[in-house]
Amino acid sequence: MNGCDAMAKNPAGERRLVISTDLLPGGVVRVSVADRGAGLAPDKLEKVFEPFFTTKHTGLGLGLSVCRTIITAHGGKLWAVNNPERGATFHFVLPVAGEKGISNQGSGFGFTKE
Repeated sequence: MNGCDAMAKNPAGERRLVISTDLLPGGVVRVSVADRGAGLAPDKLEKVFEPFFTTKHTGLGLGLSVCRTIITAHGGKLWAVNNPERGATFHFVLPVAGEKGISNQGSGFGFTKE
């Protein structure tokens, strides 16, 4: 819904929401949701995950905070980036069954076996 809301003011032909999945090396599944909205101010890319922070006129600011809490509790990560042309992409990664969780060391998504 956030992606659709972000594109609400776009002409109908310029609205595109792309959901993709990937199986990455090390037993990591990534889900990405990309929109063609206005994107986020660089200083808001992390702030949108704080409880009660919202960029909408009618929003509680809890959705992304709850999502990050759930994903983190399952050994994953959730983050947002601005797209080069326009809009934003939200990614989350989770370990596949039999993996413990994501290591915060290094630039990759390192996992340890259970």
